[in-house]
Amino acid sequence: MSRPGMKLSGMKLPSRIAAAFRVQAEACEGLGSPFTAAVCRALVRRLDGATAFGRRIAGWKGDPVADALALRACGALHHAVRTGRAPALAAVYPPAGAGTGLAEARGDVLDGTIRELDGELAAFLDSPPQTNEVARSGVLLGGHLTIAAETGLPVVLCEIGSSAGLNLHPDCYRYDLGAAGRWGRAEAPVTIATDWRGTPPPLDAPLRIVARAGCDAAPVDPGDPAARARMLAYIWPDQGDRLARAAAALAHAAAHPAPVKKADAAGWVEATLAQPAAPGAVRVLAHSITWQYLPEAGRRRIAAALEAAGAAATAEAPLAWLRLEPDAVKGSAAVQLTLWPGGVTRLLGRGDYHGRWAEWSAD
Repeated sequence: MSRPGMKLSGMKLPSRIAAAFRVQAEACEGLGSPFTAAVCRALVRRLDGATAFGRRIAGWKGDPVADALALRACGALHHAVRTGRAPALAAVYPPAGAGTGLAEARGDVLDGTIRELDGELAAFLDSPPQTNEVARSGVLLGGHLTIAAETGLPVVLCEIGSSAGLNLHPDCYRYDLGAAGRWGRAEAPVTIATDWRGTPPPLDAPLRIVARAGCDAAPVDPGDPAARARMLAYIWPDQGDRLARAAAALAHAAAHPAPVKKADAAGWVEATLAQPAAPGAVRVLAHSITWQYLPEAGRRRIAAALEAAGAAATAEAPLAWLRLEPDAVKGSAAVQLTLWPGGVTRLLGRGDYHGRWAEWSAD
């Protein structure tokens, strides 16, 4: 039987797994979560083959970075804290233990939690993280308003990688864009603060969404308490504002559900764009931090479907492709817009992966 503070015995994490956790720790620090970074590093020090949780992580067969293994592990622990299953760990987690962290001196708490909840923590690793970061709508708002300003038409919004569908409701939120201004109803259920830099978006554009639908490989039902709890567990515990915003957006989505179909993205886009476009509205295909997770063949099919539908687009029934996706520039994602007729692609600006800021360069 182990003593308090004693390291769990057994094999250590393989170097490639440990390296993936350290890479994730650096990313968490860059995105404003030093606590999650500390959890990643503590798991490297503490995990080994003495538990099913440790053995599963140590023996991970896939790519630990691409599979977000470290975030799966951190999510498992946060879920145990948030659901009241790990009171001792909760005492060192934010908000109760803000600043305490998981230093080696508190490693006994982590070890004890893993031993006590070993089976459920190991099972939690089955699914990849989904946070459906609603603050990305603060960056994409500039694109939506640009489309509305340039077409003068209401929007039929389609989205791939929709998760719980939170970013299918950009017209329902209130936006605080700092010096650039405000947009949305004061009584909106969710307020998104985005540090807006550069050219302000056309805040007077008449954005009106008349239909919305999405798809996801594993949709999250915002009306399911268990699904909500799992999604919130993937949001970092020292980012209370982000947690509160996501919870409010989930509540809104549960009360005003947008259809999110379980489907392959390429097949869904092909079927959606094959339907005749109704005149008097602009169809918008949108996605954020999704493209990198699609297979190359799927990306080609989506681009081909957009080109085919774009060739048939008219001024009365235009088509737009709006995306916030990583590119060769590290540390942020590009906001690109392609609008048909014409099919010209423009770089509107850049945005933070979590929507904390936008740098706009569009005319």
